[in-house]
Amino acid sequence: METNYKGTNRLIVGIVFGVITFWLFAQTMLNIGPAVQADLGISSSVLNIAISLTGLFSGMFMVGSGAMADKLGRVKLTKIGLVLSIIGSLCLVVAQGSVLLIIGRIIQGFSAAAIMPATLSLMKTYFEGPDRQRALSYWSIGSWGGSGICSLFGGMVATYLGWRYIFVFSIIFAIAGFLLVNGTPESKVVAAERTTFDFSGLVSFVIMMLTFNLFITNGSSLGWISPLEIVFAAVFIISTIIFFKVELAKTNSLIDFSLFKNKAYSGATLSNFLLNASAGTMFVANTYVQMGRGYSSFQSGLLTIGYLVCVLSSIRLGEKALQKHGARKPMLMGTSIAGIGILLMSLTFIPGTIYSVLVFVGYAFYGLGLGYYATPSTDTAISAAPVSKVGVASGVYKMASSLGGAIGVAISSSVYSAMSTSTSFELAGMIGLWVNVLFVVIAVISVVITAPRETEESLASTH
Repeated sequence: METNYKGTNRLIVGIVFGVITFWLFAQTMLNIGPAVQADLGISSSVLNIAISLTGLFSGMFMVGSGAMADKLGRVKLTKIGLVLSIIGSLCLVVAQGSVLLIIGRIIQGFSAAAIMPATLSLMKTYFEGPDRQRALSYWSIGSWGGSGICSLFGGMVATYLGWRYIFVFSIIFAIAGFLLVNGTPESKVVAAERTTFDFSGLVSFVIMMLTFNLFITNGSSLGWISPLEIVFAAVFIISTIIFFKVELAKTNSLIDFSLFKNKAYSGATLSNFLLNASAGTMFVANTYVQMGRGYSSFQSGLLTIGYLVCVLSSIRLGEKALQKHGARKPMLMGTSIAGIGILLMSLTFIPGTIYSVLVFVGYAFYGLGLGYYATPSTDTAISAAPVSKVGVASGVYKMASSLGGAIGVAISSSVYSAMSTSTSFELAGMIGLWVNVLFVVIAVISVVITAPRETEESLASTH
């Protein structure tokens, strides 16, 4: 659909409000886990599942909703996502046990799946050149910045008002985002021929990711070689083989694998997955200082102030670096700085106040790296996508974010939970954080291998 509409600041604010319903509010579960567990009387394994479910479900359905946004309308999908966010938050507000907690977290996942690719598509459709890079910076502030403030915000609200109020605020922001986006002209692709949605691919993909998540999150409680764990592993392997064998032979596959023929897109998406997998850092660090050092949710949140300040301030720096140097250099620098930050936090054997200082500084480095990386990576991904597939491409890119975060948190929380029951909290925290260092190291390698080098001529042509 052609339109002369150009994006406005009102649209940007509405989109950012929609984005933070996940990254600011839904992600507070990484810090308020102990409070939720105590209030609802649930086990640690149920809590771990609830924490990872939102990212898992958003990742599983991100690609499908990206394709729906292209066909049905990107504004429409954004509004649907905001309504789902309200419903999911309501479930958590009134939850009295594990049932509504799980349901609410799943609905929040569907909400994020609708909002993320649709809003990214709107950014590409209604903003151009430097204006788009500016808009994407604010989008990144909503996502990376939201994840930065969620620990402090969640800890403060959980300590002084109760954790349920977090999701009351989420409802307010979702309503405001809906009102701000409302009235924006619709944007969708008018296809020359109708294509059927790949439901078989979606089903096999969902089974693949669910069984993997169940295998990881229940391993420590069920036993890694228990019969049920073996079943989870077997179903995961079989569904993975089926998914790739069937999907690669289809023309309307759930994931458009032709997108990965573009080296820039592949590099941005792969490193995005790996860097988001380091989100387990926040769960391990926050849980360790609460369980191992006696901090409250609010006190552990205070340690993340440096993260918040640095991630917010460095996002615009990453935008300027992108315009001056291209995407490769800031992506490499951002991932490397983030890894240094996690390494500092992993020094759990250091006693007293010194360790608290290291965590504060480590969070600051972590935020600085993520913020510097954000805009160059996102702009690379959506700029490399053809206009007719920008929703699908955005869906795959954001699927990498959500699945990376869900898998990273699931692995980190499982490693920490398993080790904390058999060893000291210090060793559990250190190993749990080293897992996240490994994710970042692989992310750095992936950028080196896949991200193309920018020439002076190509940089000049973008201005």
